[in-house]
Amino acid sequence: MIKTALVHDWLVSMGGAEKCLEVFCDLFPDAPLYTIVYAPETANKMGIPENKVCASSLQKIRNIQKRYRKFLPLFPYAIEQFNLDDYDVILSDSHCVAKGVLTRADQLHICYCHTPVRYAWDLTHRYLRENEMQKGLKSTLARSALHYLRIWDVQTASRVDYFIANSYYTAARIWHCYRREAKVIYPPVNIDRFNIQSKKGDYFLFFSRLVPYKKADLVIKTFNQLGLPLKVLGDGPQLDQCRKLAGPNIEIMGYQDDGVVVESMNQARALVFAAEEDFGIVPIEAQACGTPVIAYGRGGALETVVPADGSNWDTCTGMFFNQQTEASLAEKIKAFVKWENKFNPNVLRKNAERFNRERFKKEIEDFKDIKWDEFNKKHTLSL
Repeated sequence: MIKTALVHDWLVSMGGAEKCLEVFCDLFPDAPLYTIVYAPETANKMGIPENKVCASSLQKIRNIQKRYRKFLPLFPYAIEQFNLDDYDVILSDSHCVAKGVLTRADQLHICYCHTPVRYAWDLTHRYLRENEMQKGLKSTLARSALHYLRIWDVQTASRVDYFIANSYYTAARIWHCYRREAKVIYPPVNIDRFNIQSKKGDYFLFFSRLVPYKKADLVIKTFNQLGLPLKVLGDGPQLDQCRKLAGPNIEIMGYQDDGVVVESMNQARALVFAAEEDFGIVPIEAQACGTPVIAYGRGGALETVVPADGSNWDTCTGMFFNQQTEASLAEKIKAFVKWENKFNPNVLRKNAERFNRERFKKEIEDFKDIKWDEFNKKHTLSL
């Protein structure tokens, strides 16, 4: 019997990576989960028994779930302390350090990579700027930590036998950072949660974690300028800032349960998606209920949203704006208003169905089986 272990960066809140992890737990129900820190309520919500979760020593720090990001420099050390000697297959679900677990030559390590560590690569200078660490002692310490993390991140890429990327955009970044090829398997989207809503409301929707790179502030400022109704769903460190920015036409709803999220997405005129994401599940969820997407034209959205050109109403599902500026977004929203009645909800739904959960399960299971057979043959021949 093949023994499998799952490795996940941290299990604190629900996001795109956790939706993949849910499927991995379904595929390998006997596999333990190794993670740096976790929140018991999140594990319970996902149906993961706590006796299956193996956390690092950082879990013992008081209130670690609320401030785990401050311990980023310790994450490489923490992930290397897990002893996975008892397992044949290691499946790491990584957007930070999970891929860096220590394995032996006779163990198969497959990494489902959501992104190479963004803070160490693409977002380094933005991270320093947004946290006011461009100068001084804190800046020096932060830059040193990120420099070390980049070196460690590249070195540990060799610990992975096979990479799977969540998009072609991510596969290109894996090649850029690690010089490793990656198989693309798009993440799972639970489109069955949504139904096509024929009657839409009068508002636009922004739904995301409220962190800087998601660009909630850009969306709010743009809608302040346009005066169009906007609902903002989501929680995060920028929640108070969003409330201060919002004009009377904007409703900041904060965290909402799944029922409210689904209803809000069903009835929105369009979803506004302003981030440069590696993949981005929310735009697909919007399309699943027939809601068009106005997205920033970079990253994974280019693989999930079909832009309207004025003649392709039998295939298009949204529109792209080309710069993360108020002027660029405002221009595209005005263009959308002129065309919004031409979008076909059934076309949007059909596009979303390409990313269903069962497809993801089958592709992951097939990939694992094929690579295990190949790996086994190579290892047998080398003995």
